[in-house]
Amino acid sequence: MDLDVFVTAHRAEWDRLDALLRRQRRLNGAETDELVALYQRTATHLSLIQSSAPDPQLTGRLSQLVARARSAVTGTRRASWRDVTRFLAHGFPAAVYRSRHWWVPTALLSTVVAALLGWWIGTHPEVQSSIAAPGELRELTRPGGQYETYYSSHPAASFAAQVWTNNAQAAAMCLVLGIFLGLPVLWILFQNMLNLGIGAGLMSSVGRLDTFLGLVLPHGLLELTAVFVAAGTGLRLGWTLIDPGPRSRRTALAEEGRAAVGMAIGLALVLFVSGAIEGFVTPSGLPTWARIAIGVGAESAFLAYVFVLGGRAARAGDTGDVAAAERSATVPTAA
Repeated sequence: MDLDVFVTAHRAEWDRLDALLRRQRRLNGAETDELVALYQRTATHLSLIQSSAPDPQLTGRLSQLVARARSAVTGTRRASWRDVTRFLAHGFPAAVYRSRHWWVPTALLSTVVAALLGWWIGTHPEVQSSIAAPGELRELTRPGGQYETYYSSHPAASFAAQVWTNNAQAAAMCLVLGIFLGLPVLWILFQNMLNLGIGAGLMSSVGRLDTFLGLVLPHGLLELTAVFVAAGTGLRLGWTLIDPGPRSRRTALAEEGRAAVGMAIGLALVLFVSGAIEGFVTPSGLPTWARIAIGVGAESAFLAYVFVLGGRAARAGDTGDVAAAERSATVPTAA
């Protein structure tokens, strides 16, 4: 394509579009139709230039022109409480539901890994001695020791806030770092399972596994599920980079990335609930069965939320991505 000839042929259209966008008064019907037509043609021109004869200066000018025209055509929209309600009732659970083929296997495999690590540590004294000195291990695992007092060592509100912040950060890292082919996600997940396995192994070695589970299950069921969802979604995002499917790699990453950002917000709310349970329920004086029942209830409510509401929203076509009208303009691709 001869760029000079192309510019000469279409400069008048670009200038006319720019003039319409600069109008101070309200456009009449004919001018509005002209603005839409010029916007569509200019977007096509931009695509042709990018694919056939890329010129940084001209591409920059037309990109700005197309962006301004799109803003004028589609208008601006402010978020409202209706958007929040829609996100919580449809977008977030649909995104989690769509990722179930990634996070459910991740949860099952991770649980098996944690159980094997706990068994290995609990049945091998030489492994235990490599973790800490005998005196330190006794202090950790004895009745009233550090494992038990950990959850009541700080005021409940500040402890819950700290736990929530740490867990939300870990979940966000799983979602964001998934773009690196999922490798950092596997490391974060392994570290979480290793910590769980160490606690289970050390407590089981002194016959107190029931005490450990009574402390972990009330908040751990929901907390670990959120981590598994984040990890599975991060792995899915990494796989999208390898195999985007029928979509272009850029489009696939954009769609899955936007859904992942929304999931980070939703999982922060889920982890807020688990943090509150860990701060107020786990160290409480409630019987063990009552504390575990609260944890099981919270976990059951979340799974029902995902598989009932999320499944219904996903079958209706909701992907967890932002609405089509709110996405960035997609420049047509030249054939």
